[in-house]
Amino acid sequence: MPRLKNFVKKHWKKILVFLVVTAFISWIFWGRKNKNIESTQIRKGNLQEEMILSGEIDAVNHAKLSFETSGKIVFVGVKEGDKVNKGKLLSKLDTTILNSSYQIALSNLRLYEATAQNVLDQVKNNDNDETFAQKDQRTTAEANKDKAHEAVIQAKRNLDGAFLYAPFSGIVTYLAHPFPNVFTTAGAVEVEVIDPSTMYFKVLADQIEVTKLNLGQRVEIVLDPFEEKTFEGKVSNISFVPSIGEAGSTYSVKVDFKNITLSDSKFKIAMTGDAKFIISEKNDVLYLPLNYVKQDKQGKFIKINKKGQRQYIETGIESEDYIEIKGDLKEGQLVFD
Repeated sequence: MPRLKNFVKKHWKKILVFLVVTAFISWIFWGRKNKNIESTQIRKGNLQEEMILSGEIDAVNHAKLSFETSGKIVFVGVKEGDKVNKGKLLSKLDTTILNSSYQIALSNLRLYEATAQNVLDQVKNNDNDETFAQKDQRTTAEANKDKAHEAVIQAKRNLDGAFLYAPFSGIVTYLAHPFPNVFTTAGAVEVEVIDPSTMYFKVLADQIEVTKLNLGQRVEIVLDPFEEKTFEGKVSNISFVPSIGEAGSTYSVKVDFKNITLSDSKFKIAMTGDAKFIISEKNDVLYLPLNYVKQDKQGKFIKINKKGQRQYIETGIESEDYIEIKGDLKEGQLVFD
């Protein structure tokens, strides 16, 4: 006994470490041995192969309007939120100088037309023996008339650019200057108009994803502000060229909403969400949750007992949570994780 006490006293630290390690190993061994192995049954039913892409709401009729020339706003005929019909005058610049330039251009055109006609009368009988001086006189008169005509077109374009009209029926969603007597510059967005009835869901698909999409394909849309609701849609357009500004080969896909009155909905431009595209559907197939199908070098397999015995299988279409399985299988068969 004294020797044992001395041994323990001398080597107590090593003994303590040994006991701790032994207890830890025993805990792991018995814990794994007694661990419950999850299982499920093979089910039979309908399965959909799906692809989910994120996107946002946009509109076909969505216009940002700006004046073609700078100037002072003298008229504003709408306010934000107003419903407008196509062709309604929304805003107008002071046209005093622009109209004056247009009238001067018209006067110059009349002047040069008269001059050109006079010169042509003078040389009309000299078609075969026209002198260089006569040709120069005639060409100068015709060129001046042509330049005067182009000046009229330019002045009329500048005058027309001082008016902003609604390009379609819709709602005014933005008004930079809701009051007159302020200066604005050419090209600055002055009015924004949207037709809610033309809203759609826009997604971007890469070069692999876009090959799985077809016109008329059924789509289920879940918008972030309405997470508990699913909206029906269908693919109405797939771009043939990559989207500008996107990295890589990314294509724009337009999905039209179905069975909903867009103008009465609470949808807003740029609301985000996910679109679930139904790639393919199969009826009466055997399937399992994705995590129950494993894979090694030989292929895909399932575990058919608690010991982990493997049965190799083939797989078919795959949904977000389930995968079709093929082989010597039957509905209700137990499969282990």
